[in-house]
Amino acid sequence: MVVPADEVQQRVEKLATACRQVGVKLTHQRLEIFREVAGSVDHPDAETVFRGVRQRLPTVSLDTVYRTLWLLHDLGLVQTLGPRRESVRFDANPRRHHHYLCVRCGLTRDFESAELDALAVPPAACEFGSVLGTQVEVHGLCACCAAAADGPPREVPPPA
Repeated sequence: MVVPADEVQQRVEKLATACRQVGVKLTHQRLEIFREVAGSVDHPDAETVFRGVRQRLPTVSLDTVYRTLWLLHDLGLVQTLGPRRESVRFDANPRRHHHYLCVRCGLTRDFESAELDALAVPPAACEFGSVLGTQVEVHGLCACCAAAADGPPREVPPPA
């Protein structure tokens, strides 16, 4: 599954605008790193982004990928998902959505849900401070892993 080219181009245009607004130079490496995330529905971690970009830019370093991904995060162009103690994954889809995560193979997919969007934030969560947004992560076995059924799924640790 691939993100349509026009959607990737719209995301790249947002990147260019955001960089201009804050005075950050849009280098070729930054552009390629963002394209790698923006063109993926797999919510890649930094090492996966590195491997993909390195095919086009053999001189890119893993450090550059990490620094760029966190810059993109700070600019609001990507978000992170998954437990912090595991490999952080990055998502460039700016539309309101939620995530399905397979607890066995790590497959991650976006889905939209008006029902989940309409859920009220519980008062207990508001006691911690202001709420800027919500997003649901649904954990389960993807269809492929369920079909394989070679043992029980691993437990998902509570968020850090």
